[in-house]
This record gives sequence, structure tokens and C-alpha cells, in this order.
Amino acid sequence: MYKKLLVALFGMAMATGAQAALADMHAEMNDGCESCHAEGMPSEDGAFEMEQCAMCHGALNEMEGAHPAHDGLMECSDCHQLHEHEAATEVTCDACHDDGRK
Repeated sequence: MYKKLLVALFGMAMATGAQAALADMHAEMNDGCESCHAEGMPSEDGAFEMEQCAMCHGALNEMEGAHPAHDGLMECSDCHQLHEHEAATEVTCDACHDDGRK
């Protein structure tokens, strides 16, 4: 239920043309920086942040689309650079793959 609500809220933000960074959107929905970072500070290896992503969105192997194929190979932040991408920006395969994959 929580995941469906989160997806709905994210979709509404995208539909309204929100230009906030994903990090800002997550901070506003939750407890500020602490919603993703332990004590508000980035971890050395990103493991804590990856766990936080999975707590809300599920593990890569549980998700749809290209996510399962990247399980064990990448972290969420490899594609979803929360402090750089705008909420309405969709990550595409060709951002990393230049061999015609879709």
C-alpha cells in the first residue's frame, strides 16, 4: 500500500511539472536528509543509502523494467543521481548504453 501511495505521489509531482531535485522531493516527503542518510550525512560506500532506497521502493530484483537486470551490479544512485536529476526527468537506457538498447 505504501509503495502504491509513494508512486502515486511521485506521479502527481511529475504531472504538475515539478522541477525540484529528487533529493528535495524525498526530503520534503520524509524527514529531511535523514530520510536517506544516517544522521544526515552520506555514508562512505553508499550502502546505507541503498538500503533506504530498498526500504521504500523495494530491491532491484523485485522491481519492474530494467531494474532486475542490474541487481548486484549497480546501486540505485548509479542511475538515479538524486542531487542532480529533476523529479520530472526520466532516466533512459541511452544515458549509459550507446549500443542501441531500449
